[in-house]
Amino acid sequence: MTTAIIVQARLGSTRLPGKVMMDLAGRTVLWHVLSRCRAIPGADVVVCATTTAAADDAVVAEAERCGAVVFRGSESDVLDRYHGAAVAVGADVVMRVTSDCPLIDPEVCGAVLRLRAEQGADYACNNMPPSWPHGLDCEAFTMAALSRAAAAATQPNEREHVTPWIRSAVCLRRANLAGPGGATARLRWTLDYPEDLAFFRAAAAHLEPPPAIPDWHAVAAMLDRHPEIALINAGVARPGAT
Repeated sequence: MTTAIIVQARLGSTRLPGKVMMDLAGRTVLWHVLSRCRAIPGADVVVCATTTAAADDAVVAEAERCGAVVFRGSESDVLDRYHGAAVAVGADVVMRVTSDCPLIDPEVCGAVLRLRAEQGADYACNNMPPSWPHGLDCEAFTMAALSRAAAAATQPNEREHVTPWIRSAVCLRRANLAGPGGATARLRWTLDYPEDLAFFRAAAAHLEPPPAIPDWHAVAAMLDRHPEIALINAGVARPGAT
């Protein structure tokens, strides 16, 4: 049974171009994500799924330097890219992580993997509904579910965002890992805008430096001591928020 952590990454972000290669505490954002993914309990292989665009040669070089397997596929059809990456490494179970989450928590991801296995679910996540800081989001699903989605999904958003078909298909069993909720769930730990980068750099100054991997408890405790840091990007809305 091979469990693959697949991280989608490219330089062509529309809101913050080149964000995965930006400096955070002396390392790239991509380094932080891939290093944390390597520490996920139960992970057998970490794959960086990037595009065939020449601009993403830099992503390939950095991912390889970080020790990740690299797969290159479609820029727009990310579902096909994920499926190709999973096939390439012989995955039986896939965990999806995005490269804009440099505080992704290995233990939370491991708990989602265990939940899927314990419940015999086709899909498990920790954001249905959201109850963790935005930036700890992860999804685990079987290769069979991913293959069904790759064959059946037809809508552009299903191809771009990988899991909408899996999250809504009535034929599949799903599970969710509930988080702390409350004020903690309203924290924003994802990188989409300049305010987010400012937040991460301010937070890094008060966290144990790389190669340490502070968990979400340590980050939340630091923000309790320095609430001004959480205010840096508090005005950026979570997707779907009103």
